[in-house]
Amino acid sequence: MKVDGDLIQRIKVCGIFFLQSYKILTGTMLSVFVPQSCGDHVCTLTENINNEDFYHRSALGMNSLTMLLFFGYYLIELRREEWSIKYLDIDNNKPDNSLKAIIITEPKLDKQMDRLNKYYYNALLITGFFYFVNVLMTIKLLKDKYHSSSTISCFMSFSLLVMMKLYNSFSTARQSVKNDKMMSAYMSEFVSYNVLDADYLEKKGNKLIVNNP
Repeated sequence: MKVDGDLIQRIKVCGIFFLQSYKILTGTMLSVFVPQSCGDHVCTLTENINNEDFYHRSALGMNSLTMLLFFGYYLIELRREEWSIKYLDIDNNKPDNSLKAIIITEPKLDKQMDRLNKYYYNALLITGFFYFVNVLMTIKLLKDKYHSSSTISCFMSFSLLVMMKLYNSFSTARQSVKNDKMMSAYMSEFVSYNVLDADYLEKKGNKLIVNNP
């Protein structure tokens, strides 16, 4: 049985998304997951969440807001990827920038692609700004609640993973907007969709046959 290529791409995107969700959760909720000092012991997750200190509550609020922004931008990213899988395809025999010359023959798809790329780019700029503020607030918090070297190592590990995701996504979004293309944020090596999808063209062809017998 032949497995549909679009289905394989969707499964891969969903798998990567769920793996990255955990990374985003720990990388944004730093005031909860980074080890902190509670007197003679390391604070538990419950103690970190229920800490009534004003600054800690403020940092936790910023953590939560940043996490929500991240998942909002993920929704846009997934919508963009789903649209790409539905209407575009990857042809290794053609250059990455060949889509620009092809998609102008489909004005509706061209406008949709431009709109999705701009939404994605703007969402990344907003999320990146709030994450930067989030990290600064967490640094002040951890300075006051420092426990051991694990505080620094966990903070660095969690935040760097998120920063790498932001950097890769921003690179994808910027190149897509600047060069009028649709680069994938999930496929290996950030491949670029460079042709129209075969299923889409087949459906369009069938409609033309029905409308013009």
